[in-house]
Amino acid sequence: MPDTRPKIVGFCCERHGMDAAVLAARSGKQFEASVRLVQVPCTGRVDGMHILRALEDGADAVFVLGCLEKNCYYDTGSIEGRKRVGYVKQMLSELGLEKERVEMFNAASSNSWVFPEIVAKMVEVVKKFGPIGGEKR
Repeated sequence: MPDTRPKIVGFCCERHGMDAAVLAARSGKQFEASVRLVQVPCTGRVDGMHILRALEDGADAVFVLGCLEKNCYYDTGSIEGRKRVGYVKQMLSELGLEKERVEMFNAASSNSWVFPEIVAKMVEVVKKFGPIGGEKR
């Protein structure tokens, strides 16, 4: 039987983003298990091509999770990440895909409740628009 869960990729900074995800799991918070996390040194290092490649490789939605903008380990990494996500969203719109499939979020490492909320939001986006290409899984 084929897997019908949405395919979601999350690029998480190795500091606050990934820590929030790990803390959520350790705290027993429930979230969609089909999310694939990619740990990155900083969201400022996530290039638009990384996001587009994830979508090309089968992701139905992609999120980038970084430090709080005023508390970024690398000062402006989260700001740069947000700019790149914005650029990809613009490209998706021009290509006729829903820009909501790509989002940027920020969290502190102690925010265990934020990660499940982010995942739930991205799952809802995929449920609303369906898988990319309209294929039923």
